[in-house]
Amino acid sequence: MTSLYADAHVSLLPNKSAELMTGTTIMAIPFAGGVVLGSDSRVSTGTYVANRVSDKIAQLSEHIFACRSGSAADCQALTDYVKYYLQQHTLETGRPPRVSVAAHLMANLVYDNKDNLSAGLIVAGWSPQEGGAVYQVAQGGTCMKVPFAVGGSGSMYIFGLIDSSYKADMTKEETLVLVKKSVSHAMARDGSSGGVVRTVVVTSEGVQRDYLPGNRLPFGPVGY
Repeated sequence: MTSLYADAHVSLLPNKSAELMTGTTIMAIPFAGGVVLGSDSRVSTGTYVANRVSDKIAQLSEHIFACRSGSAADCQALTDYVKYYLQQHTLETGRPPRVSVAAHLMANLVYDNKDNLSAGLIVAGWSPQEGGAVYQVAQGGTCMKVPFAVGGSGSMYIFGLIDSSYKADMTKEETLVLVKKSVSHAMARDGSSGGVVRTVVVTSEGVQRDYLPGNRLPFGPVGY
């Protein structure tokens, strides 16, 4: 049987003239027993908002997800490839994949096609071996396991907030509050982020998806 990792080195040649560029806020924070992922929902083409309620958190396997930023087309192609490879990996091994396997598959694809792609991703989830884990995959293909990850155009507005509020081994409730608050702050300051706040909570017991409407955000622009 052909090796999963040998097959992962494929060529992705997107149509650069037709791609959609996204202004984005994405993040993921692990907690004791799982991980919380969050994002805004605005997809923009320059100054035009193409989609107000996009879902930027893609499911790669039962307990592993990816937050997408950069070119919408490139990110969708990458997540589709990784989802397929993880399905094959599960069939070959008979067990669910580790978060690290998904992250390094993603990094290999990004690195092999770094001259043709515009994609920065966060791969996060839960596995029996790692528990809740978060990996940042940069545009050049660098893959790092991190205590928390923030990305997209809105990230520059909230690093200070997260640095001052984050602590290791937070509870699920504390982590969820911080993710919602941080993404809301970014949406208030970054013109390319907006819409609703989408969250995904991943634990050994399963996945909980939720969203926070734009009129119920915990923080809004000054004067609102």
